[in-house]
Amino acid sequence: MTPASSSPPRPRLLIVDDEPHIGLLLRPYFEAMGYDMGLARTLAEARAALADQGATPTGVLLDLHLPDGSGLELLRALRAQRRTRHLPVVVLTAEGEEQVLAEVQRLGAALLTKPFSPKKLTAQVAAMLGDPPPEAEGDP
Repeated sequence: MTPASSSPPRPRLLIVDDEPHIGLLLRPYFEAMGYDMGLARTLAEARAALADQGATPTGVLLDLHLPDGSGLELLRALRAQRRTRHLPVVVLTAEGEEQVLAEVQRLGAALLTKPFSPKKLTAQVAAMLGDPPPEAEGDP
């Protein structure tokens, strides 16, 4: 019988974005911070990932414009469920419509507009999850 690991589980982030380069760009930043990553490119994939009770993410990075619908719809659904009501969410969007952005904030999600700085995003996620900010590397 092997002893149980005493290290706590790594925080898991779910990135919901249809642009594959977003996940590829962010993965090394978040893995260096000790986070596990999950990627979903559609609402359907995101819903499936969130339904997996054993892999519930610690936080979600959510794009609003997805091929099969709006990330805002998913955010509303997250806030309507007891299990995910307080799940930290950062919305990554190029959306400029004030009414949509106001609803994102009313639903308690942080907002970061595209294009974004990976360093700014990682710092925002760390703060959202109560982790120390990432080490600054070569900032001018």
